[in-house]
Parts: sequence; structure tokens; C-alpha cells
Amino acid sequence: MKKTTITLTMLTLLSTMLISACNDESAVQTSAQNSVYPYSEGDDIPALAYMEHNEVYNPESVIPPQCYTKTNGKNNPCYACHQSYDSSENRPNQMGDGTLQGNYEFSDVGLSNSWKNLFVDRRELIAGISDEAILDYIGEDNYTVSTANGLPAEMQIKQLSYPEKAFGEHGIANDGSGWVAYNYKPFPSTFWPTNGSTGDAMIRLPAAFQQLNGEYSEDVYLANLTLLEMALKDVNTLAVPALDEQTIGQDLNGDDTLTDNITRIQRQSHYVGDASAIALSFQLYPQGTELLHTVRYIGVDDNGGIYNAPRMKEVRYMQKALFRTKESLASAYYAEAKDKAFEKLPQTRYLGAEQGIDNGFGWTLNAYIEDAQGQLRPQHEQELAFCNGCHKTVGSTFDQTFSFARKVPGAKGWGYINLHEMEDVPNINEQEGEFLTYMKRVGGGDEFRQNAEMLGRWFTDNGELNEAKVKQANSVYELITPSPERALALNKAYQTIVREQSYLFGRDATITEAANVLSEIDAEQPPLLPEHRYHWDMRLDWFADSPSKVAENR
Repeated sequence: MKKTTITLTMLTLLSTMLISACNDESAVQTSAQNSVYPYSEGDDIPALAYMEHNEVYNPESVIPPQCYTKTNGKNNPCYACHQSYDSSENRPNQMGDGTLQGNYEFSDVGLSNSWKNLFVDRRELIAGISDEAILDYIGEDNYTVSTANGLPAEMQIKQLSYPEKAFGEHGIANDGSGWVAYNYKPFPSTFWPTNGSTGDAMIRLPAAFQQLNGEYSEDVYLANLTLLEMALKDVNTLAVPALDEQTIGQDLNGDDTLTDNITRIQRQSHYVGDASAIALSFQLYPQGTELLHTVRYIGVDDNGGIYNAPRMKEVRYMQKALFRTKESLASAYYAEAKDKAFEKLPQTRYLGAEQGIDNGFGWTLNAYIEDAQGQLRPQHEQELAFCNGCHKTVGSTFDQTFSFARKVPGAKGWGYINLHEMEDVPNINEQEGEFLTYMKRVGGGDEFRQNAEMLGRWFTDNGELNEAKVKQANSVYELITPSPERALALNKAYQTIVREQSYLFGRDATITEAANVLSEIDAEQPPLLPEHRYHWDMRLDWFADSPSKVAENR
């Protein structure tokens, strides 16, 4: 099975059809002479050409670039995505792909690495971009103008480029849209600012979850959001902003009294308010749940501090269009496994520019991305297919999502992402900080082990993680944000990808050519030796004994 590429033969298909139709040699010669072919055999074809000609560049775009990392049998970034769990946990996610830590189960197409942007040295390309120019660029708000130029209404929050203006108390959007920002620990390590981007996450539940008797109620909304958090994380009690049980009309803290100022609620069988007929579903969102995620450039303030820049690389959106029970999801996982067994390439169902793609598990996914001028445009269906690599069948996810299961628990987690007040707490069933553990298992500060700044900052000269130094960090911010110099270089590197519009070839803002990445996979060679494979749960033990500020939720 070969990768599909544009060839002269494909692009002259029309002429070939004319040949068959007329069967006249002179007519054929005239037709060939008058034809204009944009590309020839062996040309370095730009990504846009594949989309313009509707030629699939990478049928296995659901295999992310990180899966081609050289592991040397011991450097394991794979465990963060590929996990299998004991059946007694009764998880709706039945992917069970932990075996991928020990086996390459790629199609013939997938054995070849199509993410060729990983192999580009961008130092010359960024040499002519000044620091002033890139700072001006990332400081521009390209989101607000897009809300008037085609960005779907469901992906809009007023002033989102400036979070301090967009969100009020408890992370609730000031525009009345119902979007709520939540504070969460970034997933290791693609979403660490030191590796290329900043980001955020917002959630919105349907109107019934926000209302009581048809009227908006913040108390009802916050209670339902917290109940959803309990269902997804499988916890029985959480802290909440002060809520009025008398307004909600229900005892939520279990003291058999309707109190006007409770700060903790217990897990319930059903949601409250106008959603009271809807039962909580174990580790599943209710139908109609929406998630919004912006991927941004790395902001650098006048003091060298790192923050989420106003300019957005992407605006990503998910909607749970169809609720599927655990049993229904099991059939979807089975169908996926069956297709894999019969060596069928993954299929992505495109629903059009307004809806994006269907992941086959109840969710629709859509996203906008920068055009060559830096304005946000709809992503092409081939670009969107990339999203299914993470939001379809990955063992570690909860209902095909990542960030909400990693939210700072309870009351302190309702608000815009804030790395400064977050410590490196461990994962469930782990003893040491999650990021410390990740760097130790990977042998670097990113999947590709090429972030020289992270290696110099947290590793010794002989390549060993300096665990004592990592443990001394005051916050996650200190661990995973870059120096101003690296931030600007990463911003410049990504801007060259924007100018090329080469997203089909990879979106990772690498500055130099990746050295620890395979161009071809040897399926006979296991990626990791047994002693370097790990069981892992991406949920966090926020309540581990520590002086952490967020541990006040205990």
C-alpha cells in the first residue's frame, strides 16, 4: 500500500479521457500541447495543491508526529496516550491500546512518516524576522475580526483574545454566552509552552443545565458543571463557589437542610434545575456539551514573562451531537478494531465547513486556522482529519477528551488557565510529580528530546534528570515555560509554516531538523522494552499531601 501523491499522470487524467474519447493521434498531440500542468513528477508539491486538487496527501494523518519518535527502547513518551485499564473500572473508553507501547501496529502507509515539516531546519527561514516584528504580530487580535468574517457563532466569545476582559468570576464569560473557562494542567508535553504554543479551554452545557424554570441561574449552572466534573473524574464530593440550595431547591451537601451558602456538594444521581430529568453518566458528557480550545502564540511581556498571546494559531471546537451509551460506544470501538484487522485505512466523515468532521463516537469537531495573512480560515477536511488522531480512539482519554479530566478540582478550577498557582502534583496512583515523572521516562522535555533549553535547565551533563532541581520549582509555570529568546524563536518558526500554509506536513514549530524522529518504521522492532512500559492515568491526585494552594479543595 503506497502513499497517495500528486503525479503528472493524475493531473493529466482529463487529457487521457479525451484520448479515449476521440482516439485521434493529432487531436491528442494538440490537446497535450495546449494543456498546462502545474506540477511534474518529482516536484516538491505544496500542501495547498493537495487540497486544491482534492488529492489525499496523508491517509494516515490520524497518526500524530509524536508516534514516529525514536525511543531507543527506553525513552517513552508513548504512555501518555496509549493505555489499557482493568475491566473492573468499567470505563466507557474501551480502546485499550497500551500494547502500542510495545508494538507498532501501523498500516503500510503509516510506516512512512509523512510529517515532513519535522525534517526542516527553520533557522535560515526565521533569520530575517526581527524580534520587534514577531512581537507586533503575536500581539495582534486576529480572533475578533474573524467573528465578523465567518467564524461560526458557536465558536465565538467576546474579547476572547484578552481573557481578563472575556471572563468574570468563576470563569463565566461576560458576554452571556454560557461559556465557562476552566483551569487545568496542560497535557504532557505537546501543550507545554516551551514546546511551541500556549492554550486554554472552555466548556458550555446546554441551556437546561444553566436554568431553573426557564430562567438563567448561576447557582444551578455551577452545580451542574461540578456534577459533570464528578461524573468524569469519578469523585464523590467537590468544593464549589458559595451556592444557595434554597434557590436550587435541592439538598446538595447531604445535611438534609436547604442552606443558602454551601461550599461543597456531593455526587447526585441526576443533574439539577431544568436538567433534573437527565441522569449523570459515568465518565461521559451529556448530549449538547460543547468544548472550545484556542491554540495561541507564546506571549512575552516587557519583563520577560510568558503568557497567552492575543494572536491565535487555531480555534478548535467540539460538540457532543449525539449521546452514546457505554454499550453503544463499545460497538463503535469494535467497528474501529474490525476495520483495523481488515487493514482498512481510517475514514473521516466530513460534514461541511459549518460542522467539520464526525469522529464516530458522538462528537463533531471543527477548527479554524491562520491563513497566509494571519487571519483565521476554516480548516480543510484533510487538515481536520488530523484532529481524529487524538479525539477518536486513544486509550487515555475520557469521552474522547483530555483537558476537563485534568481540571483543577472544584471551586478553584473555575477560571482561566493559570500556571503560576499550580504545582506539579502526581497522577492518580503515582508518587512523584507528573511532569517530573514524564521527563524522567522520556529522557527530555519534549517527545522528540530536542528541546535543548529543557535539557540544559532540568538535566545533568550526562543526560540524567536533576530530580532535586525539578522538585524545587515553585509552580508548573517554572517547569514548562520557555525563555523569552526561545519563545520568540518558536513563534517565528511557526509563522513560516503559516506563510507556507503547510499544515498537512505538520504543525510542530520545531526550530531545527528533528534528530530523534524516524522517517520509516521497522514494524519488527518493538518501540519500547517491557521494563520501560507504564500503566498511567491522566487524572491527577490534586489532594496528595502538599502545601499546594489547590489542595484546599480537600
